[in-house]
Amino acid sequence: MRLAFYPEAESEIQPRLLEKVESNQAKMRDWASHAPMNFQSKYELVEAEKARIRGEIAVAIAHYDSAIELARESGYLQEMAIAAERAADLCQAWGRERFAQLYLVDAHYAYFRWGAGMKVEQLQQKYPQLLSPIKLQGQAIPGTTVTASTATDTLTGVLDLSTVMKASQAISGEIVLDKLLSKLMQLAIENAGAQRGFLILATESKLKIEASGEVNGSQINVSESQDVDNEKVLPVSLIQFVQRTLEDVVLANATSEGRFTTDPYIVRNKPKSILAAPILNQGKFIGILYLENNLATKAFTADRLELLKIISSQAAISLENALLYRTLEDKVTERTAQLAQANAKILALNERLKEENLRMSAELEVAKQLQQMVLPKSEELSAIAELEIAGFMEPADEVGGDYYDVLPHDNGVKIAIGDVTGHGLESGVLMIMAQTAVRTLQESGETDPVKFFDILNRTLYANLQRLNPFKNLTLAVVDYVDGQLFLSGQHEELIVVRADGTIEKIDTINLGFPLGLELNIADFIDQKRVQLTTGDIVVLYTDGITEAEDINQQLYGLQKLCEVIKINRHQSAELIREAVIKDVRRHIGTQKMFDDLTLVVLKSK
Repeated sequence: MRLAFYPEAESEIQPRLLEKVESNQAKMRDWASHAPMNFQSKYELVEAEKARIRGEIAVAIAHYDSAIELARESGYLQEMAIAAERAADLCQAWGRERFAQLYLVDAHYAYFRWGAGMKVEQLQQKYPQLLSPIKLQGQAIPGTTVTASTATDTLTGVLDLSTVMKASQAISGEIVLDKLLSKLMQLAIENAGAQRGFLILATESKLKIEASGEVNGSQINVSESQDVDNEKVLPVSLIQFVQRTLEDVVLANATSEGRFTTDPYIVRNKPKSILAAPILNQGKFIGILYLENNLATKAFTADRLELLKIISSQAAISLENALLYRTLEDKVTERTAQLAQANAKILALNERLKEENLRMSAELEVAKQLQQMVLPKSEELSAIAELEIAGFMEPADEVGGDYYDVLPHDNGVKIAIGDVTGHGLESGVLMIMAQTAVRTLQESGETDPVKFFDILNRTLYANLQRLNPFKNLTLAVVDYVDGQLFLSGQHEELIVVRADGTIEKIDTINLGFPLGLELNIADFIDQKRVQLTTGDIVVLYTDGITEAEDINQQLYGLQKLCEVIKINRHQSAELIREAVIKDVRRHIGTQKMFDDLTLVVLKSK
């Protein structure tokens, strides 16, 4: 954005714009070294823009090409489209119309696959001559072919773009798995000229039939998962081949051509045309789309295959989201079963609630019980090899919705700490939602902080619109791997007390955004790396510690907390925790505790 404004900016402002861009690029370079798939294409695009304003055209084109290729490999269609469009604009200004045309075709195709219909129309109106080779609405322009080497191999057939756009819109916003499967199966059968079809998904490293349909059927059948090894239903050898090789299989006459003529299903049912295509998202295998036509040979043309692959690429993203959503629902169901004992207490308690003040008191007691039930056990903390970890959480009389969790994984451990606004049962319920969602994302193997917080926020946001749209949650997540902490999310300042007594306070204001306030917070998420050595101490806490009041309404404060940690830094993590809590209790005295007290102490071994 700053580079876009650079040419029109006043001369005295331009150096400051470049200085800020260089600062951001330094961060991006660091992120790209850890996660090139997520950040390298972004870094290359900004480098291209820098070279552009310096007038270094060849350098800019080289960086644009790198950004396009990296974005294509990572599946970031929007970045690929933007880089290609900017390269086309530069080539046109340079007087190289042929090069501009090639880049524009790439940009047009990427925007289209991304689902940016208005942007596709804008390009067509802005560059009608340069985009003339593209076949639109089923009408081919005489004497032209389509070439888009970085976006796809070759589009030799006529693609009905309006059909694809309509299909993409139909599936892109669907997150309920059954509805998504039904829509995708219907679209595939209608647009491919198939008589019957199956949608097969990879579930726990096994292939399961999740949806099936026939052209004469009144509706798509979405049923409980069925194994694909039933030779009466599918050609098993063909399905296994697609899973193993990730290659498309198109048979013009299945009984007389190809390597699957002896498959028991094909021998028995004698299908004529067969199409089986893998569904991939960023190179990850999600499932297989299988279609049949038993009346005609050569039913599945190259154009129809290309059309299905475009629809499938859009569906792959929605399938990933829908599968994650179903996993979240399953986890919530599992958590509900685990809390059956607490629910029994709630029911028993409700029997004796006769007045509203008793009901409120009981709700708070239930929230306290739930809050305590999900805390990590001491044996879980002691099992962490490279860290001493000591945690403490005591709910206030009105329950503030604090929580923390410690989640070991293959490479290290994830520590989360959060604080819900307000008090009462609603805050406790939101805390349970957050804890369950964080654990589910951990189990799914999501390591990108931007995706992690974006999915978490979207999950909580939808529930809060039903529960209480004025509630929100501050949350920090710390990932410890091989002596390094990676901090993300907006919460209280992270305290680091080095072995020599040096105190570092890390502000998290620019690392995240309160969860549940806005639907889209991806642009606000960042990550900070902290190197630890033996004896270093890290402390996470909620504002119940620093804002604890004494009888004169004086706050305990961050400085006092740091002093107690520094004085006790040679002690174990457990003794440091006890020293802090003891000092906070001394400060509060006989005064009522207005907020939850939550503290997590980490000490590097």
